[in-house]
Amino acid sequence: MTLKIAIDPDAGTAPYEQLRTQISERARSGELPVGFRLPTVRGFAEELGLAANTVAKAYRALEADGVIETRGRNGTFIAAAGDAAERHAAAAAQEYAQQARRLGLSPAEALSLAEDAVRAAYASR
Repeated sequence: MTLKIAIDPDAGTAPYEQLRTQISERARSGELPVGFRLPTVRGFAEELGLAANTVAKAYRALEADGVIETRGRNGTFIAAAGDAAERHAAAAAQEYAQQARRLGLSPAEALSLAEDAVRAAYASR
């Protein structure tokens, strides 16, 4: 299996974020199966025409999100990330709900603001 990633230099999104998003979406869809070995940072950077620091930044973000795991010298692999991603999102949602309640927002107001934020985040793709 080859990892086909397209980085658009003219996009309004930073290259590391484009890389992070594409790997994350493919991992969550199952297109990149759990255990799939990702290229090395240097090798991938060379292949994509990016700086090694750009790929390393994307890998760090993916690891923080639980999408990939680094096994030292053995490499970087797609992790069983579905549960981790959902836990992170649920924790963020819980934090938001508590903050909205402390601010005195009604449940309907809080939901409306959250829906607006989600629409805006997904529209920028």
